[in-house]
Formats: sequence, C-alpha cells, structure tokens
Amino acid sequence: MKKEAAGKKEKKANSQKFRKLITSSGTLVLAGKDAESNEALIAQVKPLEEVFHTAAPGSPFVNIKGKPKRGDIKQAAAFCASYSREWKKNKKDVLIHRFKGKDIYKNKDMKLGTFGVKKFKTIKIRKEDIENFRK
Repeated sequence: MKKEAAGKKEKKANSQKFRKLITSSGTLVLAGKDAESNEALIAQVKPLEEVFHTAAPGSPFVNIKGKPKRGDIKQAAAFCASYSREWKKNKKDVLIHRFKGKDIYKNKDMKLGTFGVKKFKTIKIRKEDIENFRK
C-alpha cells in the first residue's frame, strides 16, 4: 500500500509541474513551464501520443493525453503557440511542429529541455486563433 500511495503522490507532483488545458471535447492537454518541466513532460509521453512545439526555439512542449478528438489538435497547437517566445515577441502567426512521442530523441550533448525529432508535420496557427484562444 505504501508504494501505491507514493506513486499517487509522485503523479500528483508531476502533474503540478505542467500547465493544463481541457479541450472543448474534454481531452487533457499538458504543457511544460520551463526546461525542467519539459524534460518531465517528454518522459511521460506515450509513443503514439501527439506532441507539439514551435518551429522556433522558446516554447513549451505540449502533449495531448490519449487519442485526440475533433478540434483537439488545433486547440493544443494554439495552446503551445500562446506560451511561445515567438508569440510574445511578434504577435504574428506561429509555426508549430506536430509529432508523435515515438519520434522524439535525446542525445547526451543536448541541454536540459532540448530534444530532437525524427519526423514532424508543420501547422500554421493564425494570429486570430491565438488571440481567441487567450480570451
């Protein structure tokens, strides 16, 4: 029983490290807050789950938990864009990379919070969509 309680405590502590979004369809989306929480976020991503990051450096990694439902991809991408350095500096459209957990890798020489991605799709999130998301 003690192991089970410790596991629940650890899960709760980890989920507090992340920003959270519940999409309009009820899906949980998590985002890192800094390099350390991005590491923790990527560590808990399952191979087939969707992950997002801006094309430019300086954004949280964002993870849709489970299988996305209609509209979840766009909402998660807007969530990612809205917390990015690119958005904060320029207030323009933001390019987002979308990939699966299985496509993420980390080399020893990569700094904390940095990852490589084998293959990805690019999504353009329009300025208006980010502004509407932030309301």
